[in-house]
Amino acid sequence: MNAAELKLDLFRRLDSLDSKKLEHLYTKIIGLINAEVASNEALSPEIKKALDAAIETSEKGNVHTHESVMQKTRELYPNLFR
Repeated sequence: MNAAELKLDLFRRLDSLDSKKLEHLYTKIIGLINAEVASNEALSPEIKKALDAAIETSEKGNVHTHESVMQKTRELYPNLFR
């Protein structure tokens, strides 16, 4: 199903509910939407700072392959890869 079909299906299902069930479901749906938005915005200041530093470093051309990063990580933290 594409987005329009999903929305129409959801609308039809919601439209068939009595008002008490609709209010109960509405509360749950809004809670899920708010939790999803919050989880996308809930980066700690430390994480934001680290991401900003990584982006800045990358923009300066200081990048590495995945393989080289994994090799260095295995050397520094051998217990992570058991």
